[in-house]
Formats: sequence, C-alpha cells, structure tokens
Amino acid sequence: MAYGQNKAGQALLTRFSKRPLIVLPIASLLLAIPIGLNLWTAFDRAKLAAPYRYSFERPLPGSVTQKLEQEIAFYQERIRLDPDGGLNRALLAKAYIKMARATGETSWYLLAEQTAKESLVKLPFANDDALTALGRVATAKHDFREALKLAQRTTPSENTLTVQVTANLAMGKVADARQAADRLVVQNPDLAALTLQALVDVSQGNDQTALQAFQQGLAAEEPEETGSSVWARTVLGRLYFKRGQLEMAEKLYQEALRVLPQYPPAVLNLAELEVRRGHYSAAEDLYNKIFLTSQRSPTIYDHIVFRGMARVKALQGDTKSASEWRDRAEARLRRDLTNFGHRRELARLLLERGQPQDLTEALNLMQQEVRVRRDAETLDTLAWVLSRLGRWQEAQQAMQEALRWGIRDAALFERAGTIAQALGNTTQAEAFFKAAQTTDPTFDQQAQKALGLGVGLLGLN
Repeated sequence: MAYGQNKAGQALLTRFSKRPLIVLPIASLLLAIPIGLNLWTAFDRAKLAAPYRYSFERPLPGSVTQKLEQEIAFYQERIRLDPDGGLNRALLAKAYIKMARATGETSWYLLAEQTAKESLVKLPFANDDALTALGRVATAKHDFREALKLAQRTTPSENTLTVQVTANLAMGKVADARQAADRLVVQNPDLAALTLQALVDVSQGNDQTALQAFQQGLAAEEPEETGSSVWARTVLGRLYFKRGQLEMAEKLYQEALRVLPQYPPAVLNLAELEVRRGHYSAAEDLYNKIFLTSQRSPTIYDHIVFRGMARVKALQGDTKSASEWRDRAEARLRRDLTNFGHRRELARLLLERGQPQDLTEALNLMQQEVRVRRDAETLDTLAWVLSRLGRWQEAQQAMQEALRWGIRDAALFERAGTIAQALGNTTQAEAFFKAAQTTDPTFDQQAQKALGLGVGLLGLN
C-alpha cells in the first residue's frame, strides 16, 4: 500500500527507489533563513538544550485532572445553591473544556456545550464566558465559521483572539490569523500566545521567526500553565519532525511526556516518529498506551490510534489485523461525523484503503470539508482524491491554493511535483521535488510510510 499517494504515489516511490537521496547541507534546509543563521542545530545533541527543558517541578501523576475535578465540583455546588444563575454555568462550561483538552474525552466537550447553552438561557447578555466556551467547542467540532461568529459577539480578549487564530488558520485565512495572533501577543506575550504566533509563522513558511517565537514563549513559561507547556513542546517537536530533525523531535516529545506522561498528542507523534524510523513494534506499544487508557470513554484521538495500529499491522505484513483496526477507525469516524466533523480524516482512511468504490464518497466528503476548512492539509487531501480520480488539473489547482501562503512541507511539495509530472510539466515537477528535499533532506520512501499519522500542528491546539 502507498500511504498518501496510491497511483500517484507509486510513481513517487519508484522515483525514490531509482534516484539516490539528495542530502543537502543543514544550512540550506530553510529557504527563508540566511545561510549563517543555524537555529536548527544550535542545540546540544546529548540532551535537550536549556531553553526547551521544563525547569519547574513536574505535577504529580493525576494531579492535573484532580484539580480540574475539584474545580468542576466547586461550580456544580455553586449551581446547586444558585440554580437560576448563569455565570456559574459559564464558568463550569470553561472547566469542562479544560478537562476535555487535558483528557481528549469527547464527552467533556458535549457537556461544555450543553452547560454553556444553559448559561446563555439564564444570562443572555454580557455572558462572554459562555460564548467563549461555545467558541472553543465549535472549534473542536470543526465548525470554524460558528466559532468566529461567537468570537465576534464577545468583548475582545485573550480567549476570543485564541479562537480567531485557530479558526482562521483552519479556514485558510492566514492574514486574519496573523492579525489576531499579533494582537494576542501584544495583549499578553505568554507561552500560549507565542506558540499560536509561531503556528501562523509556520503556515507562512517563516521557520526562523517561528523558532524565535517558540524560544520567547518558553522563556516566559510559568509553572501553572502545564497544558501550554506540553502543547508548545509537542508542536515544536512536530516542526522539527517535518524538517527531518528526528532526534530533536524525539527529545521534545519526551520532554512533554516527562511533564505529563500520558499526554496523547506527544505519545501519538512519537509513535509516528517510530513508524518513520521503521520501529513498528515501538510504535505499536505507544498506540497501545493510548488505547488502553482511553477505554472508559471515547476520545478525539481514538481514530488516530486505530489508523496508526492499522498502518503498523500492514507494514508488519499482518493484513487481517490491519483490516480490523481500519474497520474500527472507520466506525469511530462515521459515528463522530455529526458531532466532530471528521470528514477529512474519514476521506483519508478511505483513500488509504485503496478501493475504487470508495473514491466517490471520499470526494463528496472533501467537497463538504473545503466549505468549512481550507488549510493546507485539507486542500492536500482534496488534491489526493482528485489525483486518484485522474482529475489532474483540479488537483493542481487545489495544491496551488494549499501552498499559496508559503507553507513548507515536504509531503505537500512531493504531491505537487507528482501532479505536475502527470500533467507533463517536467521542469515544475523537478522544482517541487527539489523543494521537498530542501525542506526535509531525509524525506524518502521510509518517510512515506508514516504520512498521515500523528497529530497535526493545528490539531494540537
């Protein structure tokens, strides 16, 4: 199976097998960084450099969720004593969202939505906390237009600006995301704000300024923002992963897990890294770590675990188990379509399965998806299905839009090159293939086997 390409991918894999891997000097990795500025290798390879280490006392196991449980119980008691009030319900909804982000359990998002709506019924005016909670839920459900509408109904604040950055990035409105991120950093240059600003930089191909934002944010890190601490390190680790710096990516993931040992995005991205290295048993152990701890309640990460297990089993030659895990992923994604809108993820699963009869549904899913989400990964998935259908001109148009803001991603460049090659544009194709190798000199046939796994940069927020 060719992950991420199929027919177009077979040509890509053939090209990799016949052409020696081009290994460029580290200094030429980043097109946007001057040759003399070597931020990517300015770290001690023996251990994680001081700016990226967590320098505070780690929370005790289970203490993060225990504190959130106490906060939830506190507001539940306040509501019991004041059943007609709206403010406590809004604050309870925010606590539910914190728990959702800490655990990934979908039930907390649904509770937050229900509670925030009840709050607005009881306090329909000047209730920014409830509106902000609903905006967070809308973002989690991939209803980005609704998230922006809710943000516009509130007084500008850190919370509403955060929603605006995330929603605008997902919708492909990078200029609007930039404006919101810059305002957020001016208002409060903390770790969370600067990490969001770095994400906007990445979406525009500005790796140098992204790294500077990460460093500035981690320098401003506070001990009480554990969630932001592990999130920032995982996001930064994935950026290094996308540049082929697997050792540094691993150290950042491990540092996040040193702080919160069960943090799902770090575990899943570490599993993705192990697949790329060909360490399939190690990846399977990591997927099992999430699978075994999420049995009591569905999480937003379950479909990633199931797809990852299917990929690992296929790579190990266990086609029966791979099919069973893929079926489990499909069942979960279909069940979550209504509440969490995983259309893109379901389309990718159908494409990975490689059955011609799935192409029509995959296209329909992506045509629906691009109405609400037009980030680079979504447009790349649309280009993939169009390529599979032989609609190369439309696929090229989708890739042009995916790359229009300057994002630098080896997998996207490879797909753009494969499409250009299919259209007979040899010079353009070679330019894209060269850009892929410049972006990530280690992007080879083995790297192809890990495509589509892990948690994307935006999906970590």
